[in-house]
Amino acid sequence: MTVALNAIHHGPAEGVPLLIAHGLFGSARNWGAVAKRLSATRPVTAVDMRNHGHSPWAENHSYQDLADDLAAALAGPSDVLGHSMGGKAAMVLALARPDLVRRLVVADIAPVGYGHTQAPLIHAMRDVDLSGVTRRSEADLAAPDDGTRAFLLQSLDVEGKRWRLNLDVLEREMDRIIGFPEVSGTFEGPVLFLTGGASDYVRPAHHDRIRALFPDARFETVEGAGHWLHAERPREFVAAVEGFLAG
Repeated sequence: MTVALNAIHHGPAEGVPLLIAHGLFGSARNWGAVAKRLSATRPVTAVDMRNHGHSPWAENHSYQDLADDLAAALAGPSDVLGHSMGGKAAMVLALARPDLVRRLVVADIAPVGYGHTQAPLIHAMRDVDLSGVTRRSEADLAAPDDGTRAFLLQSLDVEGKRWRLNLDVLEREMDRIIGFPEVSGTFEGPVLFLTGGASDYVRPAHHDRIRALFPDARFETVEGAGHWLHAERPREFVAAVEGFLAG
């Protein structure tokens, strides 16, 4: 069953729409600056995926579920940009509903399973005592680095003393999230796999699998960027996306 995704809209009403799907633990708000830059000549919509942000919570978090949510958010054929978890959902959408996807941008993820669980970050968020927190900086959140800590804290609702993440479901569904479903068919439209030069999420060994599903795949690298390439190198990221979407 689909859920109605919370959406943030940017730009004019006319033009080919662009839909942005964020990654695990992210939100539409994380994409505000990039979405605004991409909306100069087209409508751009960034959504909160289910179990994230202001979108409804649900008991399931499979990529088919996420793709169905994205399909329901589209009014018609659109360009789609997905990062990490959102990139996997966008790929499943394109394979299942090619009539809805004109051009696809997949940011730093491949259609494969990964071995690194994100469950420790869920445990770290659960361990924070929110009772006395009056601002995000006060949250005693153990994270691998300052960037990850700052990113996770964007999902902390200080006034509500809660996380805007369905931690229980995300932990239970982690194997699905780091995996990729069995899919069939191909998406024949243009696809850009945009990766961070300092990231190892998309490797040359993945290219054959990518081309088997997306015959018109192209590859481009944002040098000096890691997995969060849109936040680390926003200008270069936007330039690459705009160039590809313009054909």
